[in-house]
Amino acid sequence: MSSGAAASSAEIPRHRTLRALITRPREEAVRLAAELARRGIDALVEPMMEVHFRSNEVLNLDGVQAVLCTSANGVRALTRVTEERDRLLLAVGDATASRARTEGFTNVASAGGSLTDLVRLAVMRLRPQGGRVLHVAGEVVAGDLASALGEKGFTTERKVLYDARPIAALSRSSVRALCGRKIDFALFFSARTATIFVGLATGAGLAGCCRAITTLSISPAADAALSTMSWRDRHVAEKPTEAAMLAELDRMLNVRPRISS
Repeated sequence: MSSGAAASSAEIPRHRTLRALITRPREEAVRLAAELARRGIDALVEPMMEVHFRSNEVLNLDGVQAVLCTSANGVRALTRVTEERDRLLLAVGDATASRARTEGFTNVASAGGSLTDLVRLAVMRLRPQGGRVLHVAGEVVAGDLASALGEKGFTTERKVLYDARPIAALSRSSVRALCGRKIDFALFFSARTATIFVGLATGAGLAGCCRAITTLSISPAADAALSTMSWRDRHVAEKPTEAAMLAELDRMLNVRPRISS
């Protein structure tokens, strides 16, 4: 495994264009695919989860000094249950903040990274006496934001506005690409999506097909979820952001021989 270290010396096939498997939600995957295309990498989009929004939920923002979103899906869910766009919204990272601005929210700040960074930003921007904090989330969350803020004196409510359900099986196109050894990189943006992929690939008898793939994970937790399978190489971004993921990918590409189409 590598995190900022030189990549494995094993060579990627030279007879074709590099190809990456993107396992994140389709909306974010489209933007990421464009970034990969600028680097000469084709993308195969295979979201590991299907998002189902709870649009019938009632959201009361009275007395809420800020809304905290830990994913772009949380922002999308929020737009379905309220028309208010000027409430302070604190986002875990730049991608989530960008989605909030796209959805029309006018008072947005990004923590630029992890849950710990979001807690730090909340402590800087908010006061425990200023009112409750609302965490918009899915049914399954990583970390305990409410407890972390509670230790700082904040009253935090978690509102579940969507469900992210694992897909039942890999698509035929992904299975063909994996069996044909036509995937060079696999990008994982959460421990949960990494866990889902490992389960599906193992269950379908595709673990051996992944040995030629180099993985790139957004965090050590996501990388750890991949450890039960054999890979060509494993890399972890220096920070839990898309920008850091792309920076690590660029570093990986720069240390490899140039690949001809």
